[in-house]
Amino acid sequence: MIAAASTFAMIAIAVSILLNLYRLWAGPDATDRILALDTMVINAIGLIVLAGILFGTTIYFEAALLFAMVGFISTVAFCKFLLRGNVIE
Repeated sequence: MIAAASTFAMIAIAVSILLNLYRLWAGPDATDRILALDTMVINAIGLIVLAGILFGTTIYFEAALLFAMVGFISTVAFCKFLLRGNVIE
């Protein structure tokens, strides 16, 4: 039962990543592209966590935490670059 639910969830997240790729490609301005990239990071974290549940190992959860930290820092850096023109003051 868990395998079927995990497979369905992975397919749903994969579809949402494809929709985010469209927004990343066709976004009218940079803020839409940054939001699409941040949403793609969140979806990728969901895929990693689902893989951890499906395979029954805990290493995937640690990888998801690392990916979340890198995604957060990159989103903050992109937004700071758009607002100020530089990242490091």
